[in-house]
Amino acid sequence: MAITSANQLELLQTAEAVAREKMIDPGLVIEAMEDSLARAAKSRYGAEMDIRVVIDRKTGNARFTRVRTVVEDDAVENYQAQFTAAEARAYFEPRKDTRWLRDGAVVEDFAGGPQPGDVFEELVPPVELGRIAAQSAKQVILQRVREAERDRQYEEFKDRAGTIINGIVKREEYGNIIVDVGRGEAVLRRNEKIGRESYRPNDRIRAYVKDVRREVRGPQIFLSRTDPQFMAELFKMEVPEIYDGVIEIKAVARDPGSRAKIAVISYDSSIDPVGACVGMRGSRVQAVVGELQGEKIDIIPWSEDQATFLVNALQPAQVAKVVVDEDATRIEVVVPEEQLSLAIGRRGQNVRLASQLTGLDIDILTEEEESKRRQAEFNTRTQLFMDTLDLDEFFAQLLVAEGFTDLEEVAYVELDELLSIEGVDEGTAEELQARARDHLEAASKAALENARALGAEDSLIGFDGLTAQMIEALAKDSVKTLEDFATCADWELAGGWTTQNGQRVKDDGILEPFGISLEQAQDMVMTARVMLGWVDPDELHRTSGDDEAAAATEEAGV
Repeated sequence: MAITSANQLELLQTAEAVAREKMIDPGLVIEAMEDSLARAAKSRYGAEMDIRVVIDRKTGNARFTRVRTVVEDDAVENYQAQFTAAEARAYFEPRKDTRWLRDGAVVEDFAGGPQPGDVFEELVPPVELGRIAAQSAKQVILQRVREAERDRQYEEFKDRAGTIINGIVKREEYGNIIVDVGRGEAVLRRNEKIGRESYRPNDRIRAYVKDVRREVRGPQIFLSRTDPQFMAELFKMEVPEIYDGVIEIKAVARDPGSRAKIAVISYDSSIDPVGACVGMRGSRVQAVVGELQGEKIDIIPWSEDQATFLVNALQPAQVAKVVVDEDATRIEVVVPEEQLSLAIGRRGQNVRLASQLTGLDIDILTEEEESKRRQAEFNTRTQLFMDTLDLDEFFAQLLVAEGFTDLEEVAYVELDELLSIEGVDEGTAEELQARARDHLEAASKAALENARALGAEDSLIGFDGLTAQMIEALAKDSVKTLEDFATCADWELAGGWTTQNGQRVKDDGILEPFGISLEQAQDMVMTARVMLGWVDPDELHRTSGDDEAAAATEEAGV
């Protein structure tokens, strides 16, 4: 293969044909051809030489040039592609087959002589490509074309993540479905399929574009039919009010192929969000159900009130009472005995979906169980006051009935609150508080002595925010110095939840019995690190300020 006038136009025609077939820019194909021809020329003239090829986009003429660059006297590394200014003077005389370039522009008059950075170009004869060289050139062109095709595919699909796409099944590989999505291929992994659904080649398929990644072997488009957002996007297609923004999908929870819950809210008081999603005679929701292989869908009205929202989320079960924990991450639901199985659902499905939908950990109790638990708590607190305050049973029960739960409340509450209890005068109230404070001080003293006996050091004992009982609990868990405390993770102190084998498992915190929240634990640990000099307080303030600014920007919708 020789680059002659007989086949110059064939270069352009080939580039146009390849670009049209692969739907890429013809210029990229021509650049690949220039690169492949330059490599072939280097194999002929020498790999050290800087050989460049430029193909005229109009005529197809291929121009082969040898390039040498002027460098400083002590910077010459490749004598075939570089030379000094003194050596370059031998090439001053302009000739038909040479030219000088400075900053990319052709220089006609070298009044000041050549300077470092100037480029000398010299035409060399076109090469004759043998069979091996031609095959190598072909591989270079194909590789560059593939890279350009991958870039084009990535640019086309990267913005389609989070949308629904239609495709045609091409084949199945190890349980994964390869889908033709027009200008590329996508993968539907077997764990992203609904239940036991199976596909054959040429079947039409609709799926959610979960992720688009740029990888070495090309853009990877990952599809899903189990993602909760797939159902949300299907409702957006079927319900015009959702598409228009009149109705918003606030939360989605799915057990793919079996059951799902979706929470919706309407911003137009004249439109019922549940009715709009169901449609006339269920037409809209049935269209979504049909696409999801018969998955049953509960459409729930969303509410800002957590308790109301949870009651809605547990439908069709009827809820008698809801008890929200102070930190609002755990909630207790009391249901009638006959509603217990319905509230929990088959294999815990109903309560699990309700938990996913609301983002809360839900405990379900029957009315009888809740009554027994409340009675047990009442008896425990009554006994506490009887033992610590030296009260008779009636008076202790009276305190519990008035809402007092521990000694701290009795010791440090405003005196008027005790006086509001029937039969309690000022002298009795003061005596109650004095007994409570004496007991708390004695308990703190004993806890501190025990903590010192366990090895707790003054650096930890003097840390602000830790009570004597907390220090004792830390010492029992081998946290005895301020350095030990500063190395603790927030969840080690306040407790948390982890997922093991798909099940949420409770991690007990050292200070969790004392009501320490995760945020409080974070602040205490960070304060300890600042005190020890591990963290720069100025940097900490800057980071906090950046986080607050980002949160404000996000809230403003910027």
